[in-house]
Amino acid sequence: MSNEQQHIHSLEALFEPYKVQKLTIPARIVMSPMARAFSPGGVPGEDVAAYYRRRAENEVGLIITEGVVIDHPAASSEPRLPSIYGEAAMNGWREVVRQVHEAGGTIFPQLVHMGMIRPMGAEPFPKAPSIGPSGLDLEGRQVTEPMTEEEIAGVIQAFANAAANAKQIGFDGVELHGAHGFLIDQFFWEKTNQRTDRYGGDFLKRTQFAVQVVQAVRAAVGPDYPVSMRLSQWKMGDYAAKLVDTPEQLEQFLNVLVKAGVDIFHISTRRFWDPEFEGSELSLAGWVKKLSGKTTITVGSVGIEDEPSEDGEAGRHGLEELQNRLERQEFDLIAVGRALLGDPAWAKKIREGRIDEIKAFTPEATAVLF
Repeated sequence: MSNEQQHIHSLEALFEPYKVQKLTIPARIVMSPMARAFSPGGVPGEDVAAYYRRRAENEVGLIITEGVVIDHPAASSEPRLPSIYGEAAMNGWREVVRQVHEAGGTIFPQLVHMGMIRPMGAEPFPKAPSIGPSGLDLEGRQVTEPMTEEEIAGVIQAFANAAANAKQIGFDGVELHGAHGFLIDQFFWEKTNQRTDRYGGDFLKRTQFAVQVVQAVRAAVGPDYPVSMRLSQWKMGDYAAKLVDTPEQLEQFLNVLVKAGVDIFHISTRRFWDPEFEGSELSLAGWVKKLSGKTTITVGSVGIEDEPSEDGEAGRHGLEELQNRLERQEFDLIAVGRALLGDPAWAKKIREGRIDEIKAFTPEATAVLF
């Protein structure tokens, strides 16, 4: 057996099924959520269904859709981002789900509220003011008034309604976007959450909004329906941001979310191999899996072989690194973003040893829906 054949043989671990709750995901490769904005008026059409189906046909086990906008006027900044309310959008998603299931895949929508990263006056509801825990943008500037308790309750209900809609449409689970400085993350982060009521305070008190969102979603979908949450330390425009500084803090933070009802943690880092805390090689996903015991998805430059690491060595942390960490059970599932935009058959080509046939990701891939 040649080195390459051995390499391919050992990558079979990526294509084993995985069970969470009552759902069996047919392979460990996940399509990462990536905003595409090809849904005019918030309605996904046939081209969106074909786009997701193409990945499911090519051995992606779980598709997590681009961010899907909940029913709140300040949730979105772009009328072509898909929504998950209203008959037309619901019917569009039904067709997406049908096609992904027909191709043998599973699919979650990622439920999104942009909070203060939405520019004031943005479409589709320019008169609606952007909202956030303290009305602060990600630079910490005061842009608007803090959310009232009534506004908070309304957004929590909108997340719950979106999750109920997802289940009704036939999605296999839901993901809540709690990363990258979106609304849930704005409550987590001290820089954007300066509240002094029950939704603010230390890093544990700042989880209160997320806890109530998860509890409301769990109540809407029932005990057996998978609920994922995407988390990150980094924020848009601030890769050095931290929610927690130690494994002990991370454990407390995760315990609160697990108790609220999270089944899956989707851990977003820039590079999946980077160690998170001093004195350990474990990545953030590795720590989350170790401390929570919950299903953990890793993501961050998977399959982007030519992206130089900090020390200038390119490609060193490729598939071999991924496979080693999967075998050590550092995480359960692997989310792939840009590599799957560049080549919808990325997973299938890896499995079949056709690595030299993979079409590399280029920025042009983001301009078309393929």
